[in-house]
Amino acid sequence: MSQRSKLGVLVAEFFGTALLASAVLAEANAAGLVVNKSWFVAATAGLTISLLTLTIGKLSGAHVNPAITIGLWTLRKVETATAVAYVAAQLLGGAVALSLFQYLQNDLIQGKNVAFDWRIFVAEMLGTMIFGFGVAAVVVQKLNGYKAAFAVGTSFMLGAIVAQTASSGFLNPAVALANNSWSWVYAAAPVLGSVVGMNVYDFFIAPESSFKSSIRLTPIKPVSPVVSKKTTKKTSKKKR
Repeated sequence: MSQRSKLGVLVAEFFGTALLASAVLAEANAAGLVVNKSWFVAATAGLTISLLTLTIGKLSGAHVNPAITIGLWTLRKVETATAVAYVAAQLLGGAVALSLFQYLQNDLIQGKNVAFDWRIFVAEMLGTMIFGFGVAAVVVQKLNGYKAAFAVGTSFMLGAIVAQTASSGFLNPAVALANNSWSWVYAAAPVLGSVVGMNVYDFFIAPESSFKSSIRLTPIKPVSPVVSKKTTKKTSKKKR
C-alpha cells in the first residue's frame, strides 16, 4: 500500500468518525419537543453508519469506532499497527466534532462526569455486543454494498435502542468523547461488548472460523491390519 493510500485510510476513519459524532450531537441536542428522542438518535446514527459503509467501506472498512477496530483486531482481521492508528484517528475525529459543534452553537457542552455504574456498564456492553455481532456477520460472510450497509446500520440501531434503557447508548468511545461524556464506563464497556459479540459470532456461528481451524482435531487415520509373511505365503500356495 502506498503512502497516499495509507493516509487516505486514516483520513477516511477520521472524517467518518467526525461525521458520525456530529450527526449524533446534532440530533441529541436538537431543539423542540421530540417524543422518545432516543429512537431518533439511534436511527440517525444507524443511517449515518450505513452511509459511511457505502462511501468509505471499501477504503478503510468504515470502522469509525475504536470498539469495532479492537474487536476486529481480536479476530485477526486488523494488524496491530493499523488498529492503533485507526483508534487514534477515530478519537481525534470525535474531539474535532465536539470542538466544531461548540463553535457552531457558540456554546459549551457541559462535561458529564459519569460515575461507574454496573447498570450503565452492562447496558453499553450489551448494546455494543449486538452491534459487534452484526459487524462480524458482515466481515465473515463478506457482505458488501447495500447488504453490508443495511446489516451494520440496523445492528447499531438495535444495539443503541437496547443500551438506552440504562445508558446514553453511545456504543462508541469516540462518540462519547464528542458528547463530552468521556469516562471509563463509556470507554471500556463498548470495547468489551464488541470483543464478546464478534468472537461469539466467529466461534459459534461462522461456518469457517480462524479459531475453529486452530483447535480442530486432526482426524485419526485407520490403521491397516498387518499381514504376516507366513499368511501371505499360505494364501499364495492355496491359489496355486
